Amino acid sequence: MPRARHLILNLVTWSLVLLIAFPLFWMIITSVKPQSELFRIPPTWLPETVTFEHYWRLLSETPFLRYFRNSVVLATTTTLFVVSLGTLGAYSLVRFNYRGRETLAMLVLFTYLLPSVVLIIPLYMMMVAIGLSNTLMSLILAHTTFALPYALWLLRSFMEGVPKDLESAALVDGATRMGAFRDVILPQLLPGIISTALFTFILSWNEYLYALVLVNSDAVAPLTTGVMSMLISAFNIEWSLLMAASVMMSLPLIVVFAFLQSYLTSGFGAGGVKG
Repeated sequence: MPRARHLILNLVTWSLVLLIAFPLFWMIITSVKPQSELFRIPPTWLPETVTFEHYWRLLSETPFLRYFRNSVVLATTTTLFVVSLGTLGAYSLVRFNYRGRETLAMLVLFTYLLPSVVLIIPLYMMMVAIGLSNTLMSLILAHTTFALPYALWLLRSFMEGVPKDLESAALVDGATRMGAFRDVILPQLLPGIISTALFTFILSWNEYLYALVLVNSDAVAPLTTGVMSMLISAFNIEWSLLMAASVMMSLPLIVVFAFLQSYLTSGFGAGGVKG
């Protein structure tokens, strides 16, 4: 009986995995199909001829690499901002005693619960007022606003797990507050920092709404809006190029997640248990 139940659970699990992974599989298969096979009826599950022409056209005939560079700069810079501010903010919320500390922590979490769409107009008006409209910096600041609250709450949970005695011992031995933070706290906080960085990078890399509203110049457009405007119009969709672009857009996230998924999982678990 236990063996049969185990077999049924395996079948259900693998069925769900295949169901979820099928769009990714179909995307990859479509990206290497010749144009003549794309709309064949009935469709071919595997290409009769494998071609990388769509990838070559994407890289040589379109501004895909410029969009890719913009997304890398956007996601990386946002991640650095969020991790730096979140680490210092979490340290303040956990290690220092001041009036309203817990209220501030709850307000930070409350800001994360707000729908991001309600902040678009105020953020856009702010960017225009300070002269940053239609720039990558406007997107970096916007992405920081909705990634920082959760990152701060997540890092606060990790910070609470670092024993205060370790920092106290370093201070007794003559270390400065910043020295103890750098040499004692940061190494203990590394799993939380990595999981926070992964969460922020993925969120910024995939974000579409803010990029659509805050940036209308092709020169600073990230992948999410650049590819859409480049390959999808009211009268035509370049399916072959779109699938090739989707594969290349997914590769960085797949590679990063494959190597660092344990940190991301532990980070979500810590935020759910301690927070």
